[in-house]
Amino acid sequence: MDAAPTVARFRDTLGALARAGRGTLRAVGVVGRAGLDYALPPTCMACMRAVSEPGGLCAGCWTRLDFISAPLCERLGVPLREGDSRLSAAALDHPPAYGRARAAVCFGEVARDLVHGLKYADRTDLADPLAGLMARAGVELTGGADALVPVPLHPRRLFKRRFNQSALLALGIERRSGVPMRPGWLARTRATTPQVGLDRAARAGNVAGAFAVPETARGEVAGRRVVLVDDVLTTGATLDACAKALLRAGAERVDVLVFARVVDGMTTPIS
Repeated sequence: MDAAPTVARFRDTLGALARAGRGTLRAVGVVGRAGLDYALPPTCMACMRAVSEPGGLCAGCWTRLDFISAPLCERLGVPLREGDSRLSAAALDHPPAYGRARAAVCFGEVARDLVHGLKYADRTDLADPLAGLMARAGVELTGGADALVPVPLHPRRLFKRRFNQSALLALGIERRSGVPMRPGWLARTRATTPQVGLDRAARAGNVAGAFAVPETARGEVAGRRVVLVDDVLTTGATLDACAKALLRAGAERVDVLVFARVVDGMTTPIS
């Protein structure tokens, strides 16, 4: 019997449950995993080859995933060579509004496939495993944080996509770190064009003033240490705009945690 329709129906159901809210998503986690294993043996998250455990990568994809580890730039989180300064040239030339950024991996072919699967193919089952990698990469950030704030989508984009991938990632990090997710602390106040294909200056202009802290949340944000959560960091324009909005509202500190970040010389085109 062809299992593809069964798997597709299961993933549609999981996507609907993810949109229903965190309580429902947590409640069906164990049942959902069992259902997927029954419909199809565990497969690699990226290439769909058979693996021993669900939510894992095959050996080939694992070795092609460029994990970021020390030494790295204290500000931007990009890899450095042994003996380099603790701050990269990019951090000195273009210091961001946020304090520190950390990413689990460099943006390459495997990372791109995982991010695209989550964002554009309704692979909401990828969110929790990716969040696990992010939680490990961001321990130094979440250890002193008061809240996780996912980068928000504009309501029209959210209606079209049906879920915010950044919120799903933040939910997985919350479960592992104990730091509460606060999606209501930041809102996208105007629609922006997609950032793909724009240079650094155009990206910054595209998202300038596009985010704000709602009046009802300003009292909660003031004095808090916040970790912004997103899937990919390219030039950092979107995250910079988000950080500025939170800092204007009185946040004590804003750091950034993403799954993948673009690193010069180690990237695959984003499309």
